[in-house]
Order: sequence, then structure tokens, then C-alpha cells
Amino acid sequence: MRYTLGMRPDTATQSASATDPAATPADAQGRAPVWLPLAPWIFVALWSGGYVPVRVGLAYVEPLFFLVLRYAAVLALLIPAYIVVRPPLPRTWRAWGHLAIVGALIQGIYFALANYAIGLGASAAGLGIVLALQPILVALVAPHISASEVVTRRAWIGLALGLAGAVVVVLAKAQAGDATAIGIATACVALLFITAGTVWEKRFGTTQHPIVSNIVQCGVALLIVLAAAWPVETFRVAWTWPFIASLTYLVVGNSIIAMTLLLAMIRYGQATRASALLFLVPPCSAAIAWTLLGEPYPPLVLAGMALAGLGVWLVRS
Repeated sequence: MRYTLGMRPDTATQSASATDPAATPADAQGRAPVWLPLAPWIFVALWSGGYVPVRVGLAYVEPLFFLVLRYAAVLALLIPAYIVVRPPLPRTWRAWGHLAIVGALIQGIYFALANYAIGLGASAAGLGIVLALQPILVALVAPHISASEVVTRRAWIGLALGLAGAVVVVLAKAQAGDATAIGIATACVALLFITAGTVWEKRFGTTQHPIVSNIVQCGVALLIVLAAAWPVETFRVAWTWPFIASLTYLVVGNSIIAMTLLLAMIRYGQATRASALLFLVPPCSAAIAWTLLGEPYPPLVLAGMALAGLGVWLVRS
């Protein structure tokens, strides 16, 4: 969905109606939000910071029910905001459908499968390596569905360096060999869904207000994770202050702000360039965990961070 925050109302309306009464197709670019140049750095900081709250929160609640609470809290915040702001709703069923599909693929199925993968024995290292393949898959697929997606030789070199840097960081933090086959297989399926969601957003994403987009996407995700949790989890939670703080960060920092920024970068730029930022998540997560949790920070992590940073710079420059 192409977000209209920071755009003049008349510009947003023209953009949305250029080819469709309710939405602009992926390649019909309008005026970008004024905050877009800051989006990559805010996104990386918030997305990387999500590791610590997830780790803390899972000490008090089961993985899927954690997602249920997360998306329910997002709706509890945004529905009153919608009542106050009254942003326009999508005007066609197709526009509603595109919002729901992206929400299902990324917020719902991807996050549910990632949590399942951890529960089935995918080590953090194994999961990190699998998910680090996402920008590569996007670079392979996106040029075939969007004329604006051109992956140059320089970008491919950057993608290779970014992947190498992410793998170095993950392997420096833990051994991937203790992961179970079913856990890694589940992580691979999760990888396909976040890639599909990214590509779908680039191809079919529409101009909608972020309050509306997040309500629809998190509403769909809530139904998915609730259905997944119902037969296998007890729905018990220990309401401690550390858990509440973790849930608050994930609701506001990740589900609302970070996802809004990620999908806006996909809409107004190239999906490959936006996805390449995910290479920076393992090294930044390691740095945050070292600072806040006292986790080991092997020197090799610095080398991986430098390699990933160089790769992202090549892709985005």
C-alpha cells in the first residue's frame, strides 16, 4: 500500500485515482512522503530491536498467543485512532483484498511460521541464515513483476556481500548445526511467505492511509494466528512489567511503525533495495542484545557487520 502520510491531500487523491477509482498500481509512482529518506535507518533500528522484546516476552507467554496479544493490542490502539481521524477507506473489493493478502502473508503466516520454527527446534542461527536469503529471492522475482525493478551487477555484488555478512554474524553468535530438520524446513516455508508478501506489495500495493492499512492487515493476521494457536496452546500469560514492556515495543515499534516504513519503502522504491536492509538486522540485533542482555559479542560479528553494511550500501547506492 502506498502510504499518504506527508503527502498533500490533493496529491494523494490524484495518485490514487490515476488508473483505478480506489488505488494506484505498483509502478505508478506518486509523490513520496517527506519522511521517506529517514525510513531505512528508523526501520533497521526498530526491526533489529525486536529481538530483545521477543526473547523477554516468550518467558511469560506461548509463541502464537504472543502474536494474538500483539495484533489485538494493535487493533485496540488503531480502531479508536480511526474513529478520531476518519481516514478514507478502500473503495473497491480489490483494494481491500490486496491489503488483506499482504497482511496474511507477512503479519500472519510469516510470523506464525517463524514462531513455529523456533518451537520445532530451528536454532536462532539456523533461522537467521534461512531468513537472510529473503533479499536474494526478492531480487530474483521482483524484476519479473515490476518494470521499475532493475537489479544491476553492482546490486548483485552487494546482495552477495550482504548475505555473507549476515551469515558471518549468525554463525559467530551460535552454531547452526543444532537445528532440527523440521524446524529449518518450517523456516524455509516462512521465508517463502515473507518474500511473497514483499513481491505482492510491490506488484499490487495500493494507496491507503496507514491507519486503515494496519487495521486491515493486523486484523487478518489476528484471525490467522488465533486459529493456529487455538488447538495447540493454553492461552496463558503472566502479566509482568517486563512482558508488558516487551509487548508494547512490539506493538508500536514493530507492528505499526516498522511495518509501515518497510511497506512504504517497497511502494516508493525498489523491493530489492528495501529488502536488502534486512541484512543489517542480525549484526544490529547482536549489538542490541550485547548492550541490553549482556550476550556475547564475538569480534567476528564486527567483520560481519562491516560486510553486511558494504553490501547494503552497494545495493542502495
